[in-house]
Amino acid sequence: MGLTDAGEREAAREELVEAFARFLALQRGHSPHTVRAYLTDVGQLLDHLAQGAPAGDGPLAGLDLATLRAWLAEQRGRGMSRATLARRTAAVRTFCGWAFRAGHLEQDVGARLRSPRPDRHLPTVLAVDDTAHLLTAAEERAADDDPVHLRDWAALEMLYATGVRISELVGIDVPDVDARERTVRVIGKGDKQRVVPFGVPALRALTAWLDRGRPALAGPTSAQALFLGARGGRVDPRTLRGALHRLTAAAGVRDLAPHGLRHTAATHLLAGGSDLRTVQEVLGHTSLATTQRYTHITPERLLAAYSQAHPRA
Repeated sequence: MGLTDAGEREAAREELVEAFARFLALQRGHSPHTVRAYLTDVGQLLDHLAQGAPAGDGPLAGLDLATLRAWLAEQRGRGMSRATLARRTAAVRTFCGWAFRAGHLEQDVGARLRSPRPDRHLPTVLAVDDTAHLLTAAEERAADDDPVHLRDWAALEMLYATGVRISELVGIDVPDVDARERTVRVIGKGDKQRVVPFGVPALRALTAWLDRGRPALAGPTSAQALFLGARGGRVDPRTLRGALHRLTAAAGVRDLAPHGLRHTAATHLLAGGSDLRTVQEVLGHTSLATTQRYTHITPERLLAAYSQAHPRA
């Protein structure tokens, strides 16, 4: 595609990116977070292609397998993590496949692009006692009935009780919670819904938040959001991340992010005797292989299972 000037090239690029965004959201069903991440990755690829390209060339001029490999190798050389490279590879492979089917490329140049194996680093996991110290610190801070403190206590209890992602937690609405059955409806990746149980401590914290905390923060922008920010709108994930970091410090336990609390919940479920299939359902993983990578089995549980099941143990 030949373009007469840089302005036309930029317009063609914007049109291309907008069409790809619609494909990701409407046909693939990706979340807004995933769409933004993919568009960021594709935008950096297009920036790379534009460097030194003649003004009359289209935004995809020069895109081939060798270019993709050189672009990823350059980023790896700058110290980019394997996990980020794997996500970036998936994004551009999806983009190239879409561009080929939409007629923007003569061939699917990303079809043979291989993803680097992600690093096997596991998130920080808290011991059961340390988790109890963390949640006790959150409860004690909420004893002053400050709405923000009540929210943080309930949010942390729910993160640990359900193992949901932080993005899933902030997306929960009040009607999604069934207090009688102690379950919550969660919308996960790809808009897939699942119902996750939670325990009595989480219900107690959630009841305190709904009775004494949420009404104090609720306003015109609250709608049905379960967890609210200080201004009354749906709470931002970064706000809860900050609260978690502050509370780990107050409790004197290892610092961790919300994803680490999700991993802690999964690890404690396995250590308590839950099977992988159940943990898979709770976490909302499509593939059991994902759950196997995400969790780890303690040597003690492995030995106990072996001793119980193997006829020659």
